[in-house]
This record gives sequence, structure tokens and C-alpha cells, in this order.
Amino acid sequence: MHDLPLIVLPLLGLAGALLPALGGKDARVSARLAGAVVLAGLFAAIWLAPSVLGGAVLVERWAWLPGADLNLALRLDGLSLLFTFLIQGIGLLIVLYAHYYLPAVAPQRRFYALFLLFAGAMQGMVLAENLLVLVVFWELTSISSFLLIGYWTLDPAARQSARLALTVTGAGGLALLAGVLLLGEAAGGYDLTTVLASAEAVRADPRYPWILGLVLTGVFTKSAQFPFHFWLPRAMAAPTPVSAYLHSATMVKAGVFLLARLFPVLAGTEAWLVTVTSVGAVTLLFGAFFALFKHDIKGLLAYSTVSHLGLITMLFGMGTPTSAVAALFHIANHAVFKASLFMAAGIIDHESGSRDMRKLNGLFWRMPYTAVLAMVAAGAMAGVPLLNGFLSKEMFFAETLQSGSEAGVRGILLPLAATLSGVLAVAYSLRFIHDVFFNGEPVGLPREPHEPPRWMKLPVELLVALCLLVGIAPAWTVAPFLAAAAEAVVPGRAPHFDLAVWHGLTPALFMSVTAMAGGVALYAGRRGIFRVHDRYFPEPDVLQWFVRAERGLAAGAARLLGAWENRSLQRYVAVLVVAAVALAGGGYLTAAVLALPAMGGRPDLPTLLLAGAILVAALATVAYQRRRLDALVWLGVVGLGVSLLFVRLAAPDLALTMLAVEVVSVVLLLLALFFLPQSAPVESSRARRGRDALLAAAAGVTVGGLVWAGLGVSTVAIGPDFLARTVAETGGANAVNTILVDYRAFDTLGEITVLGIAALGAFAMLRGFALAPARELQGLRWARDAHPLILSTLSRPLLPLAALVSVFLLLRGHNAPGGGFVAGLVMGVALILQYLASGGRWVRGRLQVRYRVVLAAGLGLATASGLLSWLWAAPFLTSAHGHWHLPGLGDIHWNTTLLFDLGVYLTVIASVTLILAELGRLGQKRIGRRRPYGTTSPATEERA
Repeated sequence: MHDLPLIVLPLLGLAGALLPALGGKDARVSARLAGAVVLAGLFAAIWLAPSVLGGAVLVERWAWLPGADLNLALRLDGLSLLFTFLIQGIGLLIVLYAHYYLPAVAPQRRFYALFLLFAGAMQGMVLAENLLVLVVFWELTSISSFLLIGYWTLDPAARQSARLALTVTGAGGLALLAGVLLLGEAAGGYDLTTVLASAEAVRADPRYPWILGLVLTGVFTKSAQFPFHFWLPRAMAAPTPVSAYLHSATMVKAGVFLLARLFPVLAGTEAWLVTVTSVGAVTLLFGAFFALFKHDIKGLLAYSTVSHLGLITMLFGMGTPTSAVAALFHIANHAVFKASLFMAAGIIDHESGSRDMRKLNGLFWRMPYTAVLAMVAAGAMAGVPLLNGFLSKEMFFAETLQSGSEAGVRGILLPLAATLSGVLAVAYSLRFIHDVFFNGEPVGLPREPHEPPRWMKLPVELLVALCLLVGIAPAWTVAPFLAAAAEAVVPGRAPHFDLAVWHGLTPALFMSVTAMAGGVALYAGRRGIFRVHDRYFPEPDVLQWFVRAERGLAAGAARLLGAWENRSLQRYVAVLVVAAVALAGGGYLTAAVLALPAMGGRPDLPTLLLAGAILVAALATVAYQRRRLDALVWLGVVGLGVSLLFVRLAAPDLALTMLAVEVVSVVLLLLALFFLPQSAPVESSRARRGRDALLAAAAGVTVGGLVWAGLGVSTVAIGPDFLARTVAETGGANAVNTILVDYRAFDTLGEITVLGIAALGAFAMLRGFALAPARELQGLRWARDAHPLILSTLSRPLLPLAALVSVFLLLRGHNAPGGGFVAGLVMGVALILQYLASGGRWVRGRLQVRYRVVLAAGLGLATASGLLSWLWAAPFLTSAHGHWHLPGLGDIHWNTTLLFDLGVYLTVIASVTLILAELGRLGQKRIGRRRPYGTTSPATEERA
């Protein structure tokens, strides 16, 4: 039955995140679209389940970067199938619940989009076969959960809690990335198939302690283990549907999922046993203790989540096959009863206006149906018989006895910690039931409690029914999924387990009875315990510590910036040059080989004349640097000389690109000069001039030395090899262009992405400058908005001509000098010329172009051209070419790199025009008093 690609599962969420926007302002349409996406994911999981339950492991791979062992590889086995049903099944119920929970004024489209984005990221993480892909989805879950936790953007507590969660989980993600890189090196690859086959080699590797420590840091931060637990209770600032999803079935389960996934590789050592078991046990008791004293329902449930995550971690830490099975069982059980409890808490809050258990009393008589559902779910959390939580809790007790019997002190501590945690779990579950639904009458509630809408209760009903079904008939409901997941976690060693409700009078049953009785007794004496807790064990306000640390870092950064920021361009350039010289020169001096190349022969007379002209122009630039327009002209001469030198050295592509870049740079500097005095300040001390001369000499010597040394790096010429291969492999005769768009296309994609980001950053900076208050712009020179008639008339016919030339350069780039980059520069210069000659108003009136959309289209087209290679099972950005024989037209050569080059073309046009047009538009603004061209104010001179 396996004929459905695995990529469908994560893509449904990631692509479906765009669908809620189609619903317009109607929240019902957005909710239905989101529900349809999750329902489709659930059907896909059901379709694939028979193959996995039959023992198959489905693995699919798409080549991405084979040389770096980074491929988009997905794996569906029993473990990922279990989590897939949790992600999709509970996700569907959350969508239905959220539709009734969220107020009408809430931005529901944004909620469903972020929800689907998170679900897709979580689905991709559990399906990842390649560990590097897993880390990518891991980080995406951190980012999307940050956006969900901070959903109430106007609430400072929500924003602070979201930043806290992102800081902790993001730092753990960096540690995980380092651990995965080391793990891949030790295993000989990053695919799980390779890693699992190299388990013995990984554990014997001397880097194993570092691998274990870094991976566990990522696990502990994500799954809120002590001492990183503090972010999870603060995340309760999120809407209740977010809490019900992230903190029961998905976000916090990512860490324990990774424990299960890497269990066959990292478990089985003393370091694993001691570290994971100890951290799990401390978290188990710590979370249960603080849950007992929380007055907010969601706060109680949050700390109980921390405790149950500690229980699961502790089970994995014991390292036996049966303890791993018990951990998997409790993962599923906890997701079911905790999601129902969170939704029940949301119903109580929605219908009464409060979550404070000191006010919520006697709700059983006002909301009897909801009360029964919540009490059953709380019973499952406490481990009451005939409910699902009882079965996995009893397996936990049995494993602590079994594991503890093999060691002295551990034989006492593990069962004792397990029993004590059971006592606390029963106590806080009783508190939730008694204080909310009984214990007298409500006190000071904002509104009279009542039952919620029928469909709002349906998700809770289904989950509570599942608690009962699994608790009464586990062998018929969860056993097949648990067996398949166990085979994935302990391959070849999956133990036989009996999920019967009654196992006789066993020590584990005695521990359960003790926990029940102890929990009832503890809750009965709660008043004295509460007084002791409030006096001696107050919970620290970690969120306020975090906020103060944030403010301290911001203040420190402001002081550091203030020490350097004096509005002196010379200082900024000096710091930049010193840093560049230090880094480049330091690397050059410490290199292992410092062999300099020998001269290949004497240069001819034309080359010497060009070099001499460049030298004269450079000296003139320095000599006239105080007269800024003259210096700019001489700087342009330097660029022109370098372009001609490339022509002389048979590099027409470089010459053409250099010439276009030089024109754009000169135009940019001309626009920048508009805001500066015509001449630089005359006053300059001898010490400053000496410093500048020294820095210039150091920069020149460093760059010249690096170029000279680079000429001798290799004695083997690579040009002939590319010239021999390029036509046959890429269908292009221009080796320079094929290197950029074929062999090194991924580098080019990264470069145009950086270019686009820089353009957006410059645009935002200039737009902010244009919108600044007038008093901040006083002293700038503002020219009259006058454009010479002859210039504007002559320049307009140049636009279609330049467009034709740019298209010509684009189309010929694969076989002759040209390409998307230089073609984009030519078109960008033509558009900027229209701005200079006719003004932005004229251009915008005739060219209705949104350059940010063009920028996005260029980057999207370049990326999409790389994805096309997957159609013929080739690595990302692999090109294809061929010939079409069309009647009447003859033979037409086609190449997919043209799409990539077109993306480069659009990106360059948009980036260049976005910056220069905004700078030109800023120059045309009239703010404050006009000044004739050439006059300056004292403020301008000081700023310059």
C-alpha cells in the first residue's frame, strides 16, 4: 500500500500555512482550511500505517548536496508513525477546539498559519532520516513555537515568555547541531541508517562524551529538563490551544523523541545511565513538587508536564529495552490525557473568566459534563486503574524496581523517587479536582460558569474516551503501535510486553497503592504543607531574571556602541580596515606554506601602460580626495582601467561585470554625495594623516600580498579542464557562466540571497531616514526638483534600448560573455538613469513596479529552478539541457540554467534599483528650509 510519498506529510503543514490567508476575514473559512490540511495529514498517516505496522521501514531520499552528505531523506518507522498520529490526530482536534476558543477579535488567520507551520516542522523532524535535516526542522519548531507563544503580541508577558523559550531552546539547538556534526563524523555519515549501523563505533569513539553532552543539552532544553525547565511554565502565556498542542503532543516531546531516536546509538554506557537517569529523576520530583502549589490551572498542568517529561527521560536513562517501551507508552498516554486537560482548563477559563483555583469552586454543579470529562483525564494523570495513565505508570514502577535491583544505592533511590513522584501526582490531581469542581461556591468570578458549545467539548470527549479505551483494552488499541515503535527504538531487541490491566499482586501494584494512599494523605494535610512551602520554598521568578538580563545586555551594548559611535566616518572606516588587515594578514602570516610564485614572464607594453594608468588614477584619487566630486571621477577611472586590464588579460566576462559594477558604484556615490558637502573638512592633524597613510599602506600590502601568494597556490591550471567539460556537461560554451550557474550554482544562490537581504536592509534604513522627524534632517542640502529638459528627453529612449541590451546579455550568457548578473546591472543602471534624469515621480507614474515583489520573484525562481532537478532524481540545482526540433524553426537548444540566470537577473535589478531609487527619492524630499546647491550648514560640516 505504500504508494504515497513521505514528503507529503511535512509539506502539507509547511505549504498549508499559506492557506488560511485565503479565508479572508471569515475565521470559519480559515479554520476549515486548516482543519482540511491536518485531516489530509491524518489520512496520509492512516494510508501508510499498514506497511509500517507490518514491519516495513519506509525510507525515501532526494539528493540535495551529496558531497556534504546533506540529502533530503525521510524515514517512516514505528517510532515516527506513533508521533505522526499524535501530531496529526491531536492537531485536528486542536483546530476544532481553537475555532470555538479564540475570540472573534483575535487574528485567527495568523493563528492557523503559525499552527500549520509548526505542525509541518514537527512532522518533518520526526520523519527526518538525515540528522542534519532533523536539526533544520528542530530549529524551525523553535521559531514557530516562539511565534505561537507570543501570539498575544500586545501582552508584554507573552512577548517575554516567547523570547525566553526561544533563547533556551535556540541555545540547545546550537548545542545539538554541534553534537550531530560530531556524531556524523564518528559514524561516517549523517543518515540514520548509517548512524544506527555504527552504534558500537560511536560509543567507542573518544569524542563520545562530547557527542553525548551536546546532544543531551539539546534534548534537555527542548523537553524542559532540570535545570532548563523554567521556560515551559512561563510559556503558558500562550493561548490554551497552543498550550494543549505544544506541551502535550509536540514541542516538548521533541526532546524525548530524539532520546528515543538515538537510543540504539548513545545508550548502553555508564555516562548515559548516570546523566539521563539523574536528570530525569530530579525533573520528575521537582516538577511534581511545584505543581502541587500552583493556583493557576495551566500552571499546575505545566509543572505536571515537566514532571511527566522527567519520568519519560528517566525511563530512557535506565537503558533497558523494557524501560524504553515503557517510555514510549507513557509518551502516548501523556499526550492524550494532557491535551484533554489543557482543553478542559481552557473551557473553564472561557466560560468562567478565570483559571485561579482559589476562585473556581463548586463548578461540578454548574458545568457537570465538563467536570466529569476533566476528572477522568485528571484520574489518568494520577494513575487511577482502568485509565491509560495507570498502565504506563505501573510499568514505570516495575522498571525502577528491576533497574534498581542491579545496583546498591540506585536500588533504593530509583523506586523511592518513583513512589514519591506518584504520591505528588495523586496529590496535585486531587487538588485540581477538588478545588475546581467542589470545595464550596465560586468566589469573585467575572461571569457565571456554564457549559460550552457542543462542538467545543467534542475534542475533550474523544481524548477522554481514548483514555478509557486504552486503559481497559490496551492490547486491542495501542499494542500494535507500541510494538512497531519499540522495534524502531531497540531494533532486534524489542522485548515481549504484556499490557493486561491486571498482573496480580506485584511490587509495582503495591507501589501504586502506596502512591494513591500517600497522595490522598498529602492532600488532606495540604494547609500546613502550603504554609511551609510559601515560607521556605518560594519559587524564583525566572522570567523577571531573564527580563533584567535582557535589559542589562541591551544597556551594555548601548554603552559599548556609545563608546565607538561618534558619527565619524573616518573612525568607522579605520576600524573596518584594521579588522580586515588583521584577519587577512594574520591568516597569511600563520599559513603553513608561504611560497610565493615566480614571475611567469615580462608583461607587454599595453599591459604596462594600463597598469601605469591605474596607478596614476589611484594617486590622483588620493591627491584630490578632499574635493569629493573630483575624487569620485578619478575613482571611476581606476575602475575603468581595471576593466580594460581584464580585457587585455582575455577575461571579457570579468571586464563586462567590472564595468557595470563600476557604473552602479559611481551612481551610488553620486547620490550619496548629494547629502555631503562638496569638500571634506580642511582641518586634519598630522597624526591623523599619518594614521590614514599607515592604514592605507597596510591594506595595500596585505591585499597585494594575498593576491601574489594566491597566484602560487596551485601549479595545475583548472581552466582547460572546465573548457573541456563545460559543453558536454552543461550545454554552454562560456565556462565562466557555467561555473556560476552550474558547477557552483549553490554558491551563487547564496550570494544573491545575501544581496537581496542587504538590499532590503538598506531600503529599510533609507526609508526610516526618510520618515525621520524634520529636526533630525536639518542641515542637509536639498536641491530643487528640477530635471534638465534635454537630459530627460534624451534619456527616455535609452530605457527600451538598455532593456534590449540586458535581455541580449542574459540570453547569450551561457555561450558568450554576459549572464544574469551583468544583464541585471545594465537594466538597473538604465532604470536609475531615468530616476536621475526625470525624477522618481515620472518613473513611478510610468513604471508600476514593486521592486520588493521582483526581488522575491527572483529568489523564488532561482530556488525553484534548483528544485526542478528533483523531477529527474538529481541533486539540488543540477541543470538539464537538450534540443527541441520544431517545424519551421529548426533546432532550438534549451537549458534549465536559463531559469536560474533569470532569477539572478531579477534579483540584481530589484536590489540595485531598490537602494538607488530610495536614495534618489530621499534626495528629492523637501524638509525644512531649502538651501541652494553648493551651500552647507555648520551641522552638515560637523556631520561630514
